[in-house]
Amino acid sequence: MRQIVLDTETTGLDWKTGDRLIEIAGVEVIDRKLTGRHYHVYVNPQREIDAGAVAVHGITLEFLADKPLFKDVADEFCAFVAGSELVIHNAPFDVGFLNNELGLLGKPVLTAICPSVIDTLKLAKEQNPGKKASLNALCSFYDIDNTHRTLHGALLDAELLADVYLAMTRGQESLIMALDEPVPSHADEHAGSLPMERPPLKVLRATSDEIEGHNKMLAEIAKANKGHCLWLAPEPAPAA
Repeated sequence: MRQIVLDTETTGLDWKTGDRLIEIAGVEVIDRKLTGRHYHVYVNPQREIDAGAVAVHGITLEFLADKPLFKDVADEFCAFVAGSELVIHNAPFDVGFLNNELGLLGKPVLTAICPSVIDTLKLAKEQNPGKKASLNALCSFYDIDNTHRTLHGALLDAELLADVYLAMTRGQESLIMALDEPVPSHADEHAGSLPMERPPLKVLRATSDEIEGHNKMLAEIAKANKGHCLWLAPEPAPAA
């Protein structure tokens, strides 16, 4: 699976009132491993940047004066993300801005070139109800070093979010690792003078709330993947 962990910076908070993109960054993850490949570009918005936004990301119009327009990088950006699953924190915000920029150029929207979008903000709130779900809070929760994050920046935030997302979904990675481990042979198990005494296995049964939550999560995954899930594969027809 190819995923792109994506982040943007903007001139303000709402593309509907004319705010524009000024920075886009994405880092590539393949089979849950960072590849080191990334996309990063600053964009000249051709409009003023809100003072509140400058206070958050530190990017000024003077800095962007010689940067390309979005129309000059649109094809390159689309080629980088095409066919990948997007991982975005507060996805509606970034997707809204990107779709607006693409729409102004008459190009297909982001969700038409990428099969699905994972919103890590929504995922974090589902996993830890009532807990803070900002990127800084998640870095602290998952013990990811973000001390160098003094201002928001699309590339740095995408890199941090990639680490956060992999930590949030580590159960998937553990399962893959477990399947890759060699099975010990009978001889290995009984090496030495005496067999190893093992403590009794403690079995924890899922509660009804946990089962309900699990089924809800599976349903959301199935919906996002349009039903193309292994656990939804049709049962073989009975023999004639």
